[in-house]
Amino acid sequence: MLVDGYTYAHEHTTIDLSSLKKTEDTKLNLFDETVEEYKALHDKGVRNIIDVTVRGMKRNPAYVKRVAEASGMNILQSTGWYQDKFLPEYIETKSVRELADMMINDIKVGLDGTDVKASLIGEIGTSKNEMTSRERKVFEAAVIAHDETNVPITTHTTLGTFGKEQVEFFKSKKMDLSRVVIGHVDLTGNIEYVLELLNEGVYVEFDTVGKENYMPDMTRVNMLKRIEAEGFEDKVFLSMDITRRSHLKAKGGLGYSYLLDTFVPLMKENGISDKFIKKMLKDNPNAFYS
Repeated sequence: MLVDGYTYAHEHTTIDLSSLKKTEDTKLNLFDETVEEYKALHDKGVRNIIDVTVRGMKRNPAYVKRVAEASGMNILQSTGWYQDKFLPEYIETKSVRELADMMINDIKVGLDGTDVKASLIGEIGTSKNEMTSRERKVFEAAVIAHDETNVPITTHTTLGTFGKEQVEFFKSKKMDLSRVVIGHVDLTGNIEYVLELLNEGVYVEFDTVGKENYMPDMTRVNMLKRIEAEGFEDKVFLSMDITRRSHLKAKGGLGYSYLLDTFVPLMKENGISDKFIKKMLKDNPNAFYS
């Protein structure tokens, strides 16, 4: 599944959220610029991108495959649906079993008529401080698809909220929590909350690195220091969740390399060990996606 090297665990090679956001900036479909950035990452030792673009985000598996071929990056693609605001109308009318079968087809046959098979489920999402009835339907279908294929599940939490409730949902379905990663937990800014999640046995993602308009990176660093001190260094992934044209270096943004060029040195300066950094970027994703 993964090849030897670093992994960005939560990204979108292409994504279109403009149906809700109403701005061209949220149509991330700049092929040449993305390839250039992925090549730069490859030069720095990154070999894997976990692409969590699902239905409702204008997923484009053929495009992602072309980016992978042009950049030399190994890109794992996913199946599922996002949070409520981006769910298609048929979520209401199709049964949980029908939704599960759609995901299983993506995993076993291929995405959207291509030969690209989904390697994971998600990011399946919950809304801010709630799981809507339609989101619950997606989560129920995801558990069925997981049970029948054993591919792991990665989630979206809106601003880090409702992670505990996601874990309780998976527990109620008797899922092996080591097959689940809870996304965006860095956006809580609440290390006690994150430690409670880790205590349950799930993986967590600090996957909005560099988005200081949401949370200062020093807060992320201080949270990670506590996680290492508490002995949960085997359960964390890192990523940037780049979703806008303006996030790319060519468009004046931080670019994908910020994580390695700026955030990794910031962690080292503040006492986070090289061993933990390597685990977050390499060993932990390898264990989860093996």
